[in-house]
Amino acid sequence: MSALLVEIKKINKKYNLGSGILNSQKRIVHAVNNIDLQLYRGETLGLVGESGCGKSTLARLIIRLEKPSSGHIFFQGEDIFCYNKERLKTYRRNVQLIFQDPYSSLNPRKSAASIIKEPLIIHHIGKSNEREESVLELMAKVGLNKEQADRYPHEFSGGQRQRIGIARALILRPELIIADEPVSALDVSIQAQILNLLKDLKQDFGLTYLFISHDLNVIRHMSDRIAVMYLGKIVEMAANSDIYNRPLHPYTRMLLSALPSCDPKMKRRSMVIRGEAQMEEAIGCSFQSRCPYKSVICSDAEPLLKEIENNRFCACHFAGSI
Repeated sequence: MSALLVEIKKINKKYNLGSGILNSQKRIVHAVNNIDLQLYRGETLGLVGESGCGKSTLARLIIRLEKPSSGHIFFQGEDIFCYNKERLKTYRRNVQLIFQDPYSSLNPRKSAASIIKEPLIIHHIGKSNEREESVLELMAKVGLNKEQADRYPHEFSGGQRQRIGIARALILRPELIIADEPVSALDVSIQAQILNLLKDLKQDFGLTYLFISHDLNVIRHMSDRIAVMYLGKIVEMAANSDIYNRPLHPYTRMLLSALPSCDPKMKRRSMVIRGEAQMEEAIGCSFQSRCPYKSVICSDAEPLLKEIENNRFCACHFAGSI
């Protein structure tokens, strides 16, 4: 396996929602709950789960847009929450984010070339003519031509705007790209183009991806390994083929059972989707209210994420036996 790039240890993030008019009791939401995760150089790790499970919160913690309630994140062996101002600036040069919404993530008052060039100015990289050259070169790489350089975001389609966002993330030549639902706001006809572009750029620039999505088909196309997240916790983690061919956790099976198929002869996975996620913390397994395999132990003890088979991790009392 390649060298370890990012290591997440026991990371937690809690939000205090305060009290409401009808409820005077304060609510605390555990958005990220005691997560351990490793990201290796050159891989694409897919992070999948329902909306609200904590995927984007984890991304914001990794890029240090938020601070954790507890825990540590190490980048190349250094704790990112111990960085001083200068070191943090270097870190953010190495770790870039591709946003979900290409409409709101671009400054409407700046041209495409200015948006892509701005990180070079902030980090004092290159002379003026060198910056211009780098911008045009990268625009060509992402499928934009130099005639579009002086156009503004409203003059581009959704897919083209996302290409501008991708170019902006790549201009600093980062080591890690966090792609937070990068195609969910795009038309289906454009999604495949952007996904294939991201795969090509990974090879060309030697990138590492943390690819976040709620779409299992997208995750399957992009990822080497997959981590399945439920209510702030990683409940299963394995290689791409292992997750899709033989999921160990009931929640992973539930997600896969919802996947549509174009093949009428293909057998459907026999698992019915039950209920909704319960945000309030409960004793035992967080998935117990929706699980058809629930037993007494599920209400009494929380299952821990552990290695069930070689490089296959699962947080279920019955992993491998259901």
